[in-house]
Parts: sequence; structure tokens; C-alpha cells
Amino acid sequence: MNAPLYDLLIKNVRVVRPQGNAVHAGDIAIRDGKFARVAPGIDPTQARQVQDGRGLLAFPGVVDAHMHSGIYSPLGEDAVTESKAAAMGGVTSSLNYFRTGQYYLNKGGPYADFYPEVLEISKNRFHVDYGYHLAPMDRTHIEEIPMLIEKHGVSSFKIFMFYGSHGLHGASDSQRQFLMIGEDERYDFAHFEFIMRGIQAARERMPERAHQISLSLHCETAEIMTAYTKLVEKDSSLSGLAAYSASRPQHSEGLAVFIASYLANETALPNINLLHLSSRKAVQAALLMADAFPHIDFKREVTIGHLMLDIHSPAAELAKVNPPIRPRADVEFLWQALLAGELDWVVSDHACCRHETKVPKHYFGNIWMAKSGFGGTEYLLPSLVSEGTRRGMDYNHMARVTSWTPAQRFGLNRKGDIAEGYDADLALVDPARTWTIHAKDSPSTQGYTPFEGLSCRRGWKPPTCAASRSTRRTAG
Repeated sequence: MNAPLYDLLIKNVRVVRPQGNAVHAGDIAIRDGKFARVAPGIDPTQARQVQDGRGLLAFPGVVDAHMHSGIYSPLGEDAVTESKAAAMGGVTSSLNYFRTGQYYLNKGGPYADFYPEVLEISKNRFHVDYGYHLAPMDRTHIEEIPMLIEKHGVSSFKIFMFYGSHGLHGASDSQRQFLMIGEDERYDFAHFEFIMRGIQAARERMPERAHQISLSLHCETAEIMTAYTKLVEKDSSLSGLAAYSASRPQHSEGLAVFIASYLANETALPNINLLHLSSRKAVQAALLMADAFPHIDFKREVTIGHLMLDIHSPAAELAKVNPPIRPRADVEFLWQALLAGELDWVVSDHACCRHETKVPKHYFGNIWMAKSGFGGTEYLLPSLVSEGTRRGMDYNHMARVTSWTPAQRFGLNRKGDIAEGYDADLALVDPARTWTIHAKDSPSTQGYTPFEGLSCRRGWKPPTCAASRSTRRTAG
């Protein structure tokens, strides 16, 4: 008797691929952690294990390209619990932004020493494939960019534009201490320019990799935010999420987008990722810059939090994040842009911030004393399927913005599609089931969620099949 051809056969699913505008009934055969065949009517006797997909939607595993494992809790803990939450939500690849300085490992120094420690802590802890984007915080980090690419496979880097005079949670006069950089270092526009020049020099040195080496930017303008925070704190008519949004106004995002784009043009760096655009003004600025500099490949990101929440969310300070949750008019504009194909991928910006860390009891109700960021990777795909379907978004489009496009941008060349030879990363979705979000159902250690009580009206079934073999990527 011949040995079975396949390790696993999933019968009777509707395959959602990132291209086209339809789903197709069929079967999915998996061998050695890869999709071996995708077709209708595959013989079940050819597989060691057979699973009935019961007509569910088969999505490519989600590539959550914006997470922050290890920001508020030790990386070794977050890697376990938050990746388990990710897997619960159909995420099979977790790409995490990381840097030196306070939070994360609370260390400064060169990445040659710092990054191997990150990788060692991460080893064998993640429940999904994982990788890291790194932020050059001083001039020595810029010099290390070629080493990070060649030795560790890091292909994407980040600038936090608002760190010039702001900390993670508000205005700061001690940025060097926060960033753990030397007295002769400045984290400012000139530093951003030099980062861009360093990345572009690396691209020119490595032409075979250049198309997947990119720079991501958190676009907010520190000076605008600092001035407006002082004004808003004195305005008793504003409170909660509305006050926080007003203190980091939408034009602060737009202005930062203009500056980042101009510097990208000046330095001839063509691969730019504009992260978590939260407002009409930010998106419009990004589209204007794409017209002004058509030779630059701008990618525009949105988070599920900015698509699902607004300033009237009952979560209040639990939904504090940077950039802020915005008024409903901005939320609706983000949806219009997403449906029009003007936003390239949807992410969680997951940063598990436990309740006792997020808002200490004696500061309940005080938006200014709450920490920024919250988790939500487990709600990325189910929320998008629910709200996107209601708004007329097709499944193929959802697969593009949750899997295919981020995978291609960040060098995950065997992820993002259900096709022969690709990693067998898969999530099964039941579009007929209603599901309500409750934090208690998540393995995340956060203990709450700003999405609490939201109903996924066209439902969700946790994935029953993910990668048969984890590749444990060590770089984003």
C-alpha cells in the first residue's frame, strides 16, 4: 500500500484568496507544513488525516504586521500569552516593532548586543511565526543597518516622529533618558533624514533585497501635540477620548506625513510605510504625497481599533492609544478609504497593557494619566469580517489587507495566500455565526478590551488549522 501523499486534507471549504473577486469551493491538502494542492474533489484516502471544513471560509492566516510584544510586560511572558491570543484570532504571523530605550528590554546600546538577546528570549515561546521591525534610535544604530539586514534578516525599520519632545504617554523634558541615548544625540528631523539615508545606502548595497527593505513611520508632530495638550488640559468642556484626540489633533498627523514624505523624496528612499493613519487629514495628506512623489511606493496602514472605535466608546481611557481614537466622522472616512483601496493593510497595533498598568485605581477617569496602547490582535480578522461584510467589503479584499500585502511588503514571501508551495497558514471563518467579544474569552493577560461587548454579527469560528510546521522567522 502506498504511503499517503498528504499529512492533512481539509475537505469542503470555500477558499478565499487575495486576488480576484470570488471564493471557490474546494479542498486543501497539506504536506510538510506547506499547501500541497488546492482543488475540488481531492481523494481523502490520500491523506493521513481528514477534516471536514463544513463549508466554512478558508482565509490565509493573518499577517498582523504591527504588534508590540514585550512593551508593558517582559517579552518572555508576552511572547507566550499574546501570540496565543493572536492564534485564537486567526493570526499566524506576528511582526513586532521593537527598539532600545525605556519599555521593551529597558536597555540602550548597540543592536549587535541588544537584538541577539531579543531573539534568545523569543526562541520557542511564540505560538505563531514571528519577526521584528527595529527602530534606529541613535547614529550607531544607523551604522548597524547593513548588519541587521545581512546577519539577522531584518528588512524593516521604524521612526517614531513624535518622540522629539514627547514620551510614550505625553510631553517630556527628559527624552534622552527615555530613549537611553547619549548627551550628544538628538532624536529629531535630522536624525530621521540620516536614518533614511542609511536605509537607502543599504538598499543600494543589496539590490537583490532592496524591494523588500522599507521604513515605517509613526506620523505625529511633537511640537503641535505639546502645544495643543497644554490648551486642551485647560479646557473643561473636553474630557476622555475627545480630549485626548483634541490634544493630538488630526493636522498633527497630516503635517508629519508631509515631512516624512518630503524627506523620503530628498533621500531617494522609495519604500515608505505610513503607520496607523487615524484621520481624514492624515489619509488625505498621504494621498497627496503619493501624487506629489509618484516614484515613492507609499503603503498606508490602518488599525482595527481606529476602524471599530470612536471617541464616544464606553471603554473611555482604556481605549487610549497613539494616534488617538477619533470622532465618528474620521472613522467613517477611514472605512471609505479602505473600501476604495486607498489603505493597504489592516493591523491590530497590539500592545498588551494590563489594567493595573493602564490606569492605576486612583487615576480612574483621568485620560492624561492612562498609559497608551491596548491589545486586540485576536479581534482583527473577526471584526473586519463582521463590519467589512456589513459595509460591502468582499472576502478577497479582506485577505489582501490582512495577509497578502503585508506579507509581500515585509519579505514573508511564502505567506499571504492559499496556493501550492505557500506555508500552510490558515484560518477557518463561519460567516453565519454571531459572536460577542468578551475579554474573559481571550488568553491575553490584559484582562479587559476596548472592544468589549461588540457583536460580530456575521460570525467567527476560531481557526482549527494553522501552519503544520512553524518556520519561527526571526526577522520582519
